[in-house]
Amino acid sequence: MSTLARRQFLLSGSALAALQLAPAGVRAAGGTNPADAVVERTLAEVADALLAEYPENASALGLDTGKRAVLKSRLTDRSLEGVHKRADATRQRLERLRAIDRNELGPEARTHVAVTTAAHELAVEGFDFGFGEMPILNGLWYYSNGPYAVAQNVGAFVTVPSFLNNSHPIANSADADAYLARMEAYASALDGETARLSHDRGIGVVAPDFLLDRTLRQLRAARAQPVQDWAIAKIANRTAGMPGEHAARALKLASSRIAPALDRQMAELARHRSVATSDAGVWKLPRGDAYYDWVLRASTTSPLSAEEAYQQGLEQVEALNAQMDSLLRAQGLTLGTVGERMTALAKDPRHLFPNSDAGRKQILEYVGGRIADIRTRLPRAFATLVPGNLIVKRVPPEIEGGASAGSAKAGTVDGSVPGIFFINLRDTANIPRFAIPTLAYHEGVPGHIWQGEYSYKLPLIRSLLAFNAYSEGWALYAEQLADELEVYADDPFGQLGYLQSISFRACRVVVDIGLHAKRWTREQAIHWFATTNGSSLDYVTSEVDRYCAWPGQACGYKAGQNEINRLRRKAIADLGTRYDLRQFNDWVVKAGGMPMTVLEELVEARIAESRG
Repeated sequence: MSTLARRQFLLSGSALAALQLAPAGVRAAGGTNPADAVVERTLAEVADALLAEYPENASALGLDTGKRAVLKSRLTDRSLEGVHKRADATRQRLERLRAIDRNELGPEARTHVAVTTAAHELAVEGFDFGFGEMPILNGLWYYSNGPYAVAQNVGAFVTVPSFLNNSHPIANSADADAYLARMEAYASALDGETARLSHDRGIGVVAPDFLLDRTLRQLRAARAQPVQDWAIAKIANRTAGMPGEHAARALKLASSRIAPALDRQMAELARHRSVATSDAGVWKLPRGDAYYDWVLRASTTSPLSAEEAYQQGLEQVEALNAQMDSLLRAQGLTLGTVGERMTALAKDPRHLFPNSDAGRKQILEYVGGRIADIRTRLPRAFATLVPGNLIVKRVPPEIEGGASAGSAKAGTVDGSVPGIFFINLRDTANIPRFAIPTLAYHEGVPGHIWQGEYSYKLPLIRSLLAFNAYSEGWALYAEQLADELEVYADDPFGQLGYLQSISFRACRVVVDIGLHAKRWTREQAIHWFATTNGSSLDYVTSEVDRYCAWPGQACGYKAGQNEINRLRRKAIADLGTRYDLRQFNDWVVKAGGMPMTVLEELVEARIAESRG
């Protein structure tokens, strides 16, 4: 693919047409550019609009104070009307962004406008399909675009309880009142989604039967628990000594409002199940091929076609398997395919923690040790360091059945609340010891939580917008950096875990495209994935189901990492002895989330600047 093609791919191209990035030191004569100041106010207004539409982000970032305090009692409107309102507002903001004359702006302001415009262009196109979930502009869940309003990893029942328990602090009665208002809003969100499910069923958008079975199992298991045991209702300790009887009111809301809303949602999902088929891919949906084209572009911000990405994935799997074969042979493991040998290795008791509460505690302690070790190595990879403020927690048991192996939640901008690395400990056999370090580097340091803290130094709009390929590409590159920083120098099995992780992401590309563009069955995808990569059947099955609910998302990891590495090779070739790994990593991580096409322009500008 030519450089010109890469630069022109984003939709209408307006996001990049006037980018023309220049070295960071260039400024308008006479100091501050007046046009930059106008754009700064415009982007601040866009940021405030996004916080109002997705108020959970205000709390997650610690911004729900002062004039934004009202957001502390609100949740995103998940009703059909709410979606339509957001779609209309997004179109209006896009018109305003496109009207900006970027030729008058300084380079940093041009970048901010290009990034914000690109996000809005993708969002407008996504809204136009008229079904499913389209959270591109929602910083907390930007990656979870999908055709279904509710699935095993999509919907209020997945996100809201965890959000209230981990991102809504209760320091006083006002905070507790806001929490109760959000419990009320949670019930409304469930009903809003249920109405959307009914609408989508009417136009032929129904999840495959196996996803509905998984989703209903999760919902029924959660609903079967006594309401007084729900984590969302157990706030007595958090509100002790506060006037207002908040704990009793929370229990009443859970039983009288939330439980019936869950029942109504389960009933609608049961109606979906009665008409569902086993067809796994989005090709079966209205405008299904166009929809997959959109989610692939939204997830990769790359011009690669599905077929090009598919072939690239196969080639990278083959190359990575060759590296793994060499390491396995060095350990005396020579019989069977790479996948078969990795499967056997993952079942070896030497590499497993006990599947008990004690074993889960050992895993959390092991993760802490790996993160502490990598911190000592990071000055070799970065010229600019951030705190990487985080804690490690288990994925809540009530949702771990549909959750991935790990995930990250950003901390607050001021650092008062740390980020959280969630690790799925449903079955410790799914995560052998040799697979844990690279997961910690991906989700925590120097991955998602580390990268996110750099964005806090940018204008607020840049902390609210994230791009799947940049975010996941960086996290995968972070796994690579850990290997380059010799964390596996005395741990060949850990290095095998790292290579298996990278190969896993290349396999994801093949499977995702296989499901949605080549009409693979779920069984075909599971078999190919498990035998090729050697991950457990249970783990792979959960992953394949994830790709059915989040089509395209899995392709962003390798697309992003591949592009970062391509740009690094270019910097090495162009700068020669002037190349500095720490400087290059600073360029990428300090840039903040952006389409990979914009990152290319930025790195090329930094290379030119470094040449002098």
